[in-house]
Amino acid sequence: MKLYQHIFYIFAAAIIFSSCSDKKNPQQQQGPPPAVPITVATVSSTNAVYYDQYPGTINALDQINLTPQVSGYITGIYFKDGQNVKKGQLLYTIDAQIYKANYQQAIANLQVQQANLVKAEKDAARYNELAQHDAIAKQQVDYANATLDATKKQVAAAQANVASLHSNVQFANIYAPLTGTIGISQVKKGTAVVAGQTVLNTVSTDNPIAVDFTVDQKDIYRFTELQQNKNNVADSTFTIAFGDDIYPYPGNISVIDRAVDPQTGTIKVRLSFPNPKDMLKAGMNTTVRVKNTASKNATIIPHIAVNEQLGEFSVFVLGDSSKVHEQQVVLGTVIGDSIIVKSGLNPGEKIAVQGVQNLHDGTVVKVSGEQGK
Repeated sequence: MKLYQHIFYIFAAAIIFSSCSDKKNPQQQQGPPPAVPITVATVSSTNAVYYDQYPGTINALDQINLTPQVSGYITGIYFKDGQNVKKGQLLYTIDAQIYKANYQQAIANLQVQQANLVKAEKDAARYNELAQHDAIAKQQVDYANATLDATKKQVAAAQANVASLHSNVQFANIYAPLTGTIGISQVKKGTAVVAGQTVLNTVSTDNPIAVDFTVDQKDIYRFTELQQNKNNVADSTFTIAFGDDIYPYPGNISVIDRAVDPQTGTIKVRLSFPNPKDMLKAGMNTTVRVKNTASKNATIIPHIAVNEQLGEFSVFVLGDSSKVHEQQVVLGTVIGDSIIVKSGLNPGEKIAVQGVQNLHDGTVVKVSGEQGK
């Protein structure tokens, strides 16, 4: 009986050992993961000219809203909507009857005061002469002199009132404050307008015209240099585009704003463009194209090599040990199927361009080919 028990224990132990061996074999057979096949490309440099692009808005270099300086009814409109007007050209008239009546009344009052002044001057002169001979009471002389002073002040006040009312008569005629294009009239004949409140129209300059855009504060030095370079117009450093259409006239920097916006870290730049054919209208959106001054030896890679995640860009760079590491990059302008890399890579490095979706930092790879070879 003991012999049978001994044989049973040996058999059971063999089964348990065999079971444990079977469980270990899959792990021993699995081994390291196979290398991921990839195609690589060599980071290169190029002398291709490219443009940095910024969203821009077209604005008038000078623009004025026309508002009346007197209240009343519009009695005349002397232009066509959208017409080019000259500085000093009559645009609107406001009913001036009441202002003319008040002006005439003020003139009449001035004439009365001037007559009173003549009388006061004569009285004062006569009384002062009598006083030299002690032929009149001193009180009467003082009274005459005081009346003369008061009358002079009344004349001055009357003259000021005449000037004010004459201005109202003149303000009833509204003239173009500058040479430019006038918009669509906001009022018609017979419309009641209020001084300083009703907007009648807008006049703006249109040739040249401005394009405003913003740049990061780190680019201030670059754009200041461009502003000081007087040859920028000739070499088309600044152009604008509408889709695939490039505006035929280059521009130049008109002004760089006085301060950086502390909330966005950007600063406004204003360009000036000729507009002889009136192709540009204030309020239009456009793309500002600035020729990159660092176009020589710019680093360039295939666009398909770039990964994007949460607004950040990276590529997988091949290392010496057949492993890749993920490298953050700052991108520039797209040129065909390639893209400029502003920082993060150096010419001569090899990056993954195919099989990228299977990679992560530290992945072992097997190069199956190189793009362009």
